[in-house]
Amino acid sequence: MESKRSSFSLAKAIPQALTYMLANPQPEHPIYSLVMNGEEFQFMKLIKQDKLMYALSDRFTLYRRENELYKVVNILKKLGQILI
Repeated sequence: MESKRSSFSLAKAIPQALTYMLANPQPEHPIYSLVMNGEEFQFMKLIKQDKLMYALSDRFTLYRRENELYKVVNILKKLGQILI
């Protein structure tokens, strides 16, 4: 997880999180990450096999009519089940 102050754009946190993800000692397994700034949340996935590939989820925010924090928590739960 990479967390920044709410005044930071997630776009600034993504390169830093990718750098951490590249240090994964098990390149045969995908690595997941979450960047957040207290208002927005975005998941990342990195695969290191023949070539590096990463993907970004949609951005989740606290400022939509339906609070998306519940969606973030559900995704974290599912990732926890995958990684156990």
